[in-house]
Amino acid sequence: MRQIVLDTETTGIDPREGHRLIEIGAVELVNRRLTGNTYHQYINPQRVVEAEAIDVHGITNEFLVDKPVFAEVADAFWAFIRGAELVIHNAAFDVGFIDHEFTLLLGSRGEPRLGPVAEHCRILDTLQLARERHPGQRNNLDALCKRYEIDNGHRVLHGALLDAEILAEVYLAMTGGQTALSLDAEERSDSQAMASGLAIRRMELPAGGLRVLRPGDEELAAHQAKLEQIRQAAGSCQWDALMDPPQGNRDAAP
Repeated sequence: MRQIVLDTETTGIDPREGHRLIEIGAVELVNRRLTGNTYHQYINPQRVVEAEAIDVHGITNEFLVDKPVFAEVADAFWAFIRGAELVIHNAAFDVGFIDHEFTLLLGSRGEPRLGPVAEHCRILDTLQLARERHPGQRNNLDALCKRYEIDNGHRVLHGALLDAEILAEVYLAMTGGQTALSLDAEERSDSQAMASGLAIRRMELPAGGLRVLRPGDEELAAHQAKLEQIRQAAGSCQWDALMDPPQGNRDAAP
């Protein structure tokens, strides 16, 4: 599954008051793996950025003077996100601004050329997800970083690409923690595996010669603690589905 974790910065709060996008940042996930494929663009909003907004993101009017207007970057941006699931914190805000920009790009018959976003992309709002997982708690990005032990010390001001990268880490932690499982040998050719000593080799073992080491009390306790951490973060744990009997006490898992 292809997902785009996305964030924006704007001239102000409400596009209905004429506010515009000034920065878009996005990172790509495929099957819960960061691919390294990103989209980042500063945009000349063709209007003044409010002082309160500059205090948040630090992007000044002078900095944006020579940047392209949205119409110049719209097609490339649309190609990057179209058909993906968009992962956004407080999605209504960002999607509202993106759709507003698209409505300003009229086709030959006077209709918007691109969008609306919700008709071409699935949208996952991580703020709503966090509120469901952690009701009654602070669920802004900084609070989630602290809760899931994600380092955001380099985040002084808001920035769209940086916030998208941090949000990707938060989203992966909030929905299961483990982002990828791969064996080095699996991703190499047979010749590379042979050269590096990673080729699979069959070993001869006499019948009954395989020792089975049982976990100690401390290992079992650590195992149960990890399972409970996964349940709290993701709402469920695949280990529970493998228990015998299936509906048994989760603490009875081996």
